[in-house]
Parts: sequence; C-alpha cells; structure tokens
Amino acid sequence: MGLLTGLLTAPMAPVRAVVWVAQRVVDKAHDEYYDPAPIWAALADLERRLERGEIDQATFDRTEDELLDRLDEIMQFRQRQP
Repeated sequence: MGLLTGLLTAPMAPVRAVVWVAQRVVDKAHDEYYDPAPIWAALADLERRLERGEIDQATFDRTEDELLDRLDEIMQFRQRQP
C-alpha cells in the first residue's frame, strides 16, 4: 500500500514542499518577533540617549513604556508555549 500511496500522491509533492517551506518561514518570523534581545538592546540604547541628552524625559518615558509593553507581550507568549 505504501508504494501505491506514494505513486498516487506524487503529484502533490510540490504542494507539500511549498507548505513545508512556508511553515519554516512562519516559524523563523515567529522566533524573531518574539525574541526579547532586540527589546533589551533598545531599552539600553534608550537609556544611553537619555543620559547623553539626546532625548527628553517625556520621550524616554513614552518609549520605555512601549518597549516594556512589548517585552511583557513576549514574556506572556513564551509562558503560553509548551
């Protein structure tokens, strides 16, 4: 039965390959989107910019809140993963 199934489903091989590649792309995008390292780097850069006087306290506070919200979203996502 395996040979017959293989022969009958052979025309679907390109579709399966495309689906497999698409799933790998989605997995990679997910990994990058939910990586906390860029958020931590942005927070460190934000603090350096404040210390150098490149931004004011209000801008720092607003941007820091956005980055911390994003970090919280990442942590919640990672906790839901098995």
